[in-house]
Amino acid sequence: MNSPHTESKDSFQENCLKDNHNRLISYLRLSVTDRCNLRCRYCRPAEGVPFVPHDEILSFEELEYLVTLFCSIGVNKIRVTGGEPFSRRGCMGFLERLRQLPGVQSLHITTNGVKTLRYLDKLLSFGLDSINLSLDTLDQQRFWKITRRNYLDAVLQTVEGILARKIPLKINSVILDDTIDEEIMHLSDLAREHPITLRFIESMPFSGTARDRKLVNGNLLKRLQGIFPGMQEYVQDAPSTARVFTLPGYRGMLGLIQGHSRLFCNSCNKIRITSVGMLKTCLYDNGVLDLKQMMRTGCYAEEIKTAVLGAVRSRFVNGHEAEQNARRVREPSMASIGG
Repeated sequence: MNSPHTESKDSFQENCLKDNHNRLISYLRLSVTDRCNLRCRYCRPAEGVPFVPHDEILSFEELEYLVTLFCSIGVNKIRVTGGEPFSRRGCMGFLERLRQLPGVQSLHITTNGVKTLRYLDKLLSFGLDSINLSLDTLDQQRFWKITRRNYLDAVLQTVEGILARKIPLKINSVILDDTIDEEIMHLSDLAREHPITLRFIESMPFSGTARDRKLVNGNLLKRLQGIFPGMQEYVQDAPSTARVFTLPGYRGMLGLIQGHSRLFCNSCNKIRITSVGMLKTCLYDNGVLDLKQMMRTGCYAEEIKTAVLGAVRSRFVNGHEAEQNARRVREPSMASIGG
């Protein structure tokens, strides 16, 4: 990449990033790696899915360039994901630089918490807006069964550190086919005792395996209402993939992400860039634009921006349509998508 980096940001025309279904896009999820120190069974099989070679991953310079470009056409919220972001060397410096880029109004990360504790003071000092932390159980044996690793103590220390520093926290918990009600109730104690949002997530088919297993989700909303009869839905000001609920006596709130049902597509304001530079306008598509190829073959900012606008204006109406069009026989790993 050469000449695109010398092009002034002033040369960008201010644009509204709106798709062909009149949905305003303002939120970019940016995957910095497909590597992770966990091996969650719903994300990646125990063996057989190699990590992407380092030279195929976007450099931090390329990622920063793309964030500048996307902010020039309407994006203002950035979430850095993986894999596990802190599995990539240099991630902290990258986050600090992102926070200073023009147009980045809010910066967030999603992490599994295994390595995150050591970075919390720095994240607080430069003004990270929030952390999403993945945690599917509070039981040691169950954690091992789900993640194939024994890092629950480290994750819980990170949770305590985040709470102590008052960094806004959301905990994401995937509800698996063997998740019992008692486990859901145990997790909910975190929201009862602390001002966080605990979000329960439907299982999704991104395990890096062949498409031969049936997901068992049931009606998760109905199930949660049965476990927590006092749930009252909270009306949110901004578009969100999560429905949020208050409960009497809870300092925090419970949430529900219906990712498999895809009931939030009508208001989706989110797009993704994978660690290898593919633009995804829907979680369920195969990738709609190879940004890495465009940058590394010398395309100018205006060319990339025009291609991005074209891709966004050819967006599928919902995740069901995107999945049908993808025609996959094997699902990608969620780590390769970027969450």
